[in-house]
Amino acid sequence: MRKAQSLPEAAQEELGRDVLLRITELEELRAKIRVGLEELEAGKGGPLDMHKIKAEARRQYGARP
Repeated sequence: MRKAQSLPEAAQEELGRDVLLRITELEELRAKIRVGLEELEAGKGGPLDMHKIKAEARRQYGARP
């Protein structure tokens, strides 16, 4: 916080917006996790196809070198 206070006002505002965005993203992720846990507890879970999950992640985020 002390470092942020020494920044110019425009930089502080941008930093504030970035922090708020991260908080929003974390809240959304927590909500998705909560729904997933509730579904698992209700017996809606099933086996995972890790090859398919990895392939989708590589398509979405790029292959690992």
